[in-house]
Amino acid sequence: MNFKAKFKYTVLALMSSSLISLNSCDIEVVPKTRFFEGTVWTDPTVVELYLNGLYSEFKTFQFGVFPGLGYDNAMDALADGMKFTSTVSGNGTVNILISNANQFSPSSVGLNYWSAGYNRIRRINEFIDGIKHKSTLSETEKIKIEAESRFIRAYVYHWLAKIHGSVVILKDINEYDVKDRQRSSEAEVYDFMIEDLKFAAANLGNTSLAGRANKGTANALLSRVALYAGSIAKYDLNQFNTDELTGIPASRAKEYYKISADAAEAVISSGVYQLESDFASVFNRKVDESTKEAILRTDFVAPQVTHQYDFGYAPPRDNNGNTMVYGVPTAELVDEFEMADGTKFSWSNAAHAANPYENREPRFYASILYHGAAWKGRTLNTSVEDAQEGFSQYGVLAEPRRTVTGYYTKKFLDPRNTNFGVNRSSQSWIELRLGEVYLNLAEAKAGLEDYSGSAATLSILRNARKLNSINYNTAATALAAIEHERMVELAFEGHRFWDLRRWRKAHITLNNRRVSGHRVEVVGQNVSYTTVQADDRDRSFTGRLYYLPIPEAEVQVNTALTQIKGW
Repeated sequence: MNFKAKFKYTVLALMSSSLISLNSCDIEVVPKTRFFEGTVWTDPTVVELYLNGLYSEFKTFQFGVFPGLGYDNAMDALADGMKFTSTVSGNGTVNILISNANQFSPSSVGLNYWSAGYNRIRRINEFIDGIKHKSTLSETEKIKIEAESRFIRAYVYHWLAKIHGSVVILKDINEYDVKDRQRSSEAEVYDFMIEDLKFAAANLGNTSLAGRANKGTANALLSRVALYAGSIAKYDLNQFNTDELTGIPASRAKEYYKISADAAEAVISSGVYQLESDFASVFNRKVDESTKEAILRTDFVAPQVTHQYDFGYAPPRDNNGNTMVYGVPTAELVDEFEMADGTKFSWSNAAHAANPYENREPRFYASILYHGAAWKGRTLNTSVEDAQEGFSQYGVLAEPRRTVTGYYTKKFLDPRNTNFGVNRSSQSWIELRLGEVYLNLAEAKAGLEDYSGSAATLSILRNARKLNSINYNTAATALAAIEHERMVELAFEGHRFWDLRRWRKAHITLNNRRVSGHRVEVVGQNVSYTTVQADDRDRSFTGRLYYLPIPEAEVQVNTALTQIKGW
């Protein structure tokens, strides 16, 4: 297929996705049968719709989905905060992957975004080229659209880099055919993303339409991307892979931490965003309900554009006993939430063990549904005595469709939606929010050895969550505090698995371990809690999983593309 044919196909595909995402708007456009290359560059409305189509990439990973795994919260289920309930392929594919590191191979990558990612990159590069050289828009508009496009491109590249480290850089349409391109070094890939995001931040305004990039979204993503680069430089040290193109020189760690810190501070100091006093309310708002904590969010408009998060994760009685309950929180996550006074929760503490769900921090009540919780006009019963939504030992039933840990997720569920079986769901997905930016800043400052500044930043976030301030003064205590805070603050937002990988802790935290739950039993007025395993076999994460293989088919069709060493 020649370039023009490819481009015409791209226009049709992206315009179709744009119309789907915007079908609640009264926008009159040229009929799809009349789209051709020239229309895109001469009609500002079509340009806008094409650009909206590029933003559909943010739906690819909404609610922690990963392409191929197919379910919300899959990223957390690959780590230790979420336990998928099924034992069979499909609903339980994540459990199969985490039980044996050999499930990952060039012929069966497990986490495969290569083809989809590069298809999107090609479309972005074609669009940027057309806007630059063929569009009749003003120079100001051209630069703004290029900035938004490069923001999206950096987002796509970050997913590729998180999976593989060393990937192919395609800067423009003259390089768009990935079949004859070689991998660049991991440092070069991160530098390319940083260049794109700095361009976006420099050429976008402070505010924008909902769901569109602006200076704040560019800097927020820049703080994330540069933080990854800094932590890989600091912690990888070429311990796990001999490929010459993977890893980032340790000498560059502080350079990247400084970029991350500066970007995070730019977001915070702009005054455009604020931490919400009601943590729970951030995650169940809809298209017409704003929150100043959200920096970039994907909205849904019922009944045309919806999702099924509630059907996948709500307790069964929410839908007359019929929900999928794909995954549930682990005891490891639940126990990580502090007491209201900021002290650590412990089952060894008699007072805590007697009433484990009393006097916990606000984020606990916003994130977790537990035995005795008030939910949609009833008191939740997760004990073994409740056959509909009580505890079921993992592995006894192939598809239990109820909790195997004694808990259900609450974060992102819509407490107002009592008929999601029919109406589906429409609460927004937040891709970037201010809470994460504070966490990025705290970690970047720690990477720069500014431990007092790091602790002060983390304390601002904790104070907003109605918790006490904290202090630390070493690299080890800083990372421990930051890891705890990220695990709790960002629960079910898809960060934990990638955090453990970039800190090079996954082979310790996720290998030869089993997650657990709490079996609840009620006898009369007495309630007992027993810690039980929620895995039926040890989990497996070896060092080579820090750089997953390029899909074998891609290496076969591109003779210039070498496989990552170790695979």
